[in-house]
Amino acid sequence: MLDRTSPTQRYARGIAAAVIAVATLLLAANAGPARAAEPEPPQQQVQQQS
Repeated sequence: MLDRTSPTQRYARGIAAAVIAVATLLLAANAGPARAAEPEPPQQQVQQQS
């Protein structure tokens, strides 16, 4: 049969899980997209004469 865990252990596990979740989200947010192998050619703007 499973023994009951103390409230302190449950809170400690919950806080540890929250810290790990926040760290994972921060790492994922800072990863960013990969750079392209070749840069795109500059776009030329068409100037209209009036």
